[in-house]
Amino acid sequence: MSTEFFSTASNIATHIEDSKAGERTVLLLHGYLETMYVWEDLFHDLSRDFRVIRIDLPGHGLTCSAPVNSIDLMATVAKGVLDVCGVKTASVIGHSLGGFVAIKCCELFPERFDKMILLNSHPFAEGEERKALALRETELIETGHLMQLADISIPRMFHPGNLRRLDETIREMVEMCETHDPAGIISSLKGMMNREDTSEYLASAGVPAMAVCGGTDTLVTPEIRAEMVKKIPSLRLEVLPECCHHSLLECRERTTELIREFL
Repeated sequence: MSTEFFSTASNIATHIEDSKAGERTVLLLHGYLETMYVWEDLFHDLSRDFRVIRIDLPGHGLTCSAPVNSIDLMATVAKGVLDVCGVKTASVIGHSLGGFVAIKCCELFPERFDKMILLNSHPFAEGEERKALALRETELIETGHLMQLADISIPRMFHPGNLRRLDETIREMVEMCETHDPAGIISSLKGMMNREDTSEYLASAGVPAMAVCGGTDTLVTPEIRAEMVKKIPSLRLEVLPECCHHSLLECRERTTELIREFL
C-alpha cells in the first residue's frame, strides 16, 4: 500500500509518495506548474508491476524551495529521495521540466539511474524567446497573478482538439496551482532558464533513453525534434501526432504502452 509523506532530501523538505512494493523502481518527475498528482493514472498503472515513487519538485506543490531551484539542485533532491526510500537504482520518467531534471539525474548520478524517459522534453538550453517569456511570467507572478498565469498557460499545453475531452483534467491542474508558493515557482523559472545544454552528454551517455513528443507541441517543435535525432542517434524518439505538450494526458493509452514497453 502506497505511503505519502514528507522527508528532507538534500536539505529540501520534500513531498513524496512511494508505492513501496516492486523489485524495480520508477521515479516520476512532473513538469512546470504541475504537482506529483499529474501522474495519478500512470502511478497506479505502473504500481501493478513496479515500485513507483513520485514527488513534488522543489518550488512546486508542497515541497520547499531554494532561492534558485537549479536543475542540478532538483536532480540532487531526486537522488536524495531514492536515499530516503532506500532505493539503489531507479528508472526515471520526466515530463517537460521533469525531463530536464531526469537527464541531469543520469548525468550526475549514473550509478543510481538505469533508464530515462523524456515526455515532451528535450536536452537543449533555452533560447532568448523562451527566456523573455519566462521574464514576463515572473513579473506576472510577482504581482500576484500566478493563478491567472496557470489559467492561460495550462490549456495551451493541449491540442485544441483535446480541450473539451480533457476539460475536467485541465481544470484540476489549474486548481492544483493553488498549492504552489509563488516564490518557489519564480525560483524554478530561474533554474529552468539558466540550465545548460545536455545534448552532448545525452549523445554519449550509456543510459538507454526514449523521448515521447507531441506532433503539435510548440515547446518541443519539429525543429527541436530534428536536432535531437541529429545529435543523439541513440535516443529512441516517438512522436504522437494528435498530442501537444502533454502526451501522457492527451494520448494516455499509447503513451503508457510506450512507457511500459521501454521499461
